[in-house]
Amino acid sequence: CVPAAIIGILLDDWLDAHLYNSIVVSLMLIIYGIIFIVVESKNMGKGKTENLNDITYKQALGVGVFQLLSLIPGTSRSGATIIGGLILGLKRSVAAQFTFFLAIPVMFGASLLKGVKFLMHNSMTSMEGMILLVGMLVAFIVSLVVIKFLMGYIKKHDFKVFGWYRIVLGIIVLICGFAGVIGA
Repeated sequence: CVPAAIIGILLDDWLDAHLYNSIVVSLMLIIYGIIFIVVESKNMGKGKTENLNDITYKQALGVGVFQLLSLIPGTSRSGATIIGGLILGLKRSVAAQFTFFLAIPVMFGASLLKGVKFLMHNSMTSMEGMILLVGMLVAFIVSLVVIKFLMGYIKKHDFKVFGWYRIVLGIIVLICGFAGVIGA
């Protein structure tokens, strides 16, 4: 998590100002969709590292570097780290598990950073704070259910369907951006 934390904190405002637009988001959706399909076509999901305990420090740091790519809008954090894990020799299920564990400190840190920035520029009533906490709790519970489903899915299927989904979604976002349906 260290590479993403350092770069994320240093470049947060710059990334928000320069890369949050429909063109960047749609292109990253499409590019990572293609990468998912290529990586899975080359059978990289059948790596030698078959257990979380067998992940080396070098592999962990490498996945952390891939996580840096998720700072670009439209890049899935989990997608970038799963692709990184597959390329670095992790079995598909191990790459997915490691990605989900890696999400905990990253999501907490990113939420904390955005929350502090929001509070510095806005005020929040106690009711708004309570709504935010309830929303966070519901999101956490839903995430656990979805993760359980996805881990079962990953054991039986590859990530090509996610690649095609990202490509189609990227094309839709690109069309909507050019049509003015969503902000540029």
